[in-house]
Amino acid sequence: MGVSRGGFSSRMGFILAAAGSAVGLGNIWGFPTQTASNGGAAFVLVYLVLAFCLAYPAFMAELLIGRYGQANAVTSLQKMSRNLWQKRFAFLVGFGGIVCAALILSFYGIIAGWMMSYAIEPLAKMLSLDGLAQWVVTQGTLRNLLFTAVFMFLTIFIISRGVEQGIEKWSKRLMPMLIVLLVSLIVYVTTLEGADQGLKAYLQPDFSRVFDADLLISALGQAFFSLSLGTSVMIIYGSYIAKKENLVTLGAQVTVIDVSIAFLAGLLIIPAMYVAQAQGVAIFAEDGSLISGSGLVFTVLPALFQGMESVGLVVAFAFFVLMSIAALTSSISMLEGPVSYAVERHNVERKKATIAAGIIIFIISVAIVLNIEFLLDFIAILATQYGQPIIAMLCCVFVGWIWHRSEVLKEIQQGNDAVEHSLFWKIWPWYTKFVCPVAIAAVFIHSIL
Repeated sequence: MGVSRGGFSSRMGFILAAAGSAVGLGNIWGFPTQTASNGGAAFVLVYLVLAFCLAYPAFMAELLIGRYGQANAVTSLQKMSRNLWQKRFAFLVGFGGIVCAALILSFYGIIAGWMMSYAIEPLAKMLSLDGLAQWVVTQGTLRNLLFTAVFMFLTIFIISRGVEQGIEKWSKRLMPMLIVLLVSLIVYVTTLEGADQGLKAYLQPDFSRVFDADLLISALGQAFFSLSLGTSVMIIYGSYIAKKENLVTLGAQVTVIDVSIAFLAGLLIIPAMYVAQAQGVAIFAEDGSLISGSGLVFTVLPALFQGMESVGLVVAFAFFVLMSIAALTSSISMLEGPVSYAVERHNVERKKATIAAGIIIFIISVAIVLNIEFLLDFIAILATQYGQPIIAMLCCVFVGWIWHRSEVLKEIQQGNDAVEHSLFWKIWPWYTKFVCPVAIAAVFIHSIL
């Protein structure tokens, strides 16, 4: 590993950074919404199984590509290639992941800006600044541009400082804060009236729904996308891991943390929904469907916080700070994709590359804000429902079909001498070669239909 590239200084540094990338709004916002819309506890059970049976193997494939290549996504994939067509294919996959990460960040920054604005509202109310409190939670072009710019500035600031002093240092600070806030909110919400009904819905599965086709595909998609797969992020993070580290256990630890925080998020938000319902807030339609859907965080939860009177301001502030931290731990990984490519392929100084990439992505965000009713959903669907599954599937194809099995084994053995005789090696190679591409293809087909 070249000194100029930098790298994670410790195992814990990588685990927290990779978990931070995986633990974003998709876990704390998306997972509870999916759970509420897809059978509650039955969805949770299926999600937990699929996260380890399908998402973890694909996650390992991307980490291996990165550590083997010790470079950005494009260069790492090209190092595995043996002829011209494979190198061209590698460029398409690697650069496609970088573009996908940039597009996700362009709309993600807008939503993260909303989280920050909602965190300011309770503070403004405490200071009797009612006009400001109303402005920060009202949809408007100026508000959206301002908070998107603030969020992008924070992301640029962290990435410009490099791997150890930027990504690792801030992940070590933000992830513990996120976990403490999440657990504290769970403890408080579960003491409120109606929470026991929410806990029952979340923890007692209806086993008759476990094999429902829509539930299975939705759970697979949530498990897969929550690990930041298909965006070149884990290839890059893998490239910063020392060769002495055991990738099999590192990957498993990150997956456990990611799944655990998603589970904790559900343990907060599902009971909170039923608490809000007990206070007279409409949550479900007559047919049992979720009324708010993806807008749950901005409609149901603020209504719940208002019902808590003065303590609700403190809880609202803590919750939206939590959401903002979750967004930031993911956004820094997304920006690292285009930055590492510019630094290593075009010899651009890191700080300049970070500022340039951040400004370009912010310009895309501005275009989305100015055409928000059309472009927000369009870019989100393009990147997450089309881009991510295709790129992730092609990464599995690379590891399963193009990279020589003996070279794959040699790479895994660095840091894990006995892996050849382990259950992991007996299952993972054919799993990545056959099962993962088919499963990802199923998610993709379901999403476009």
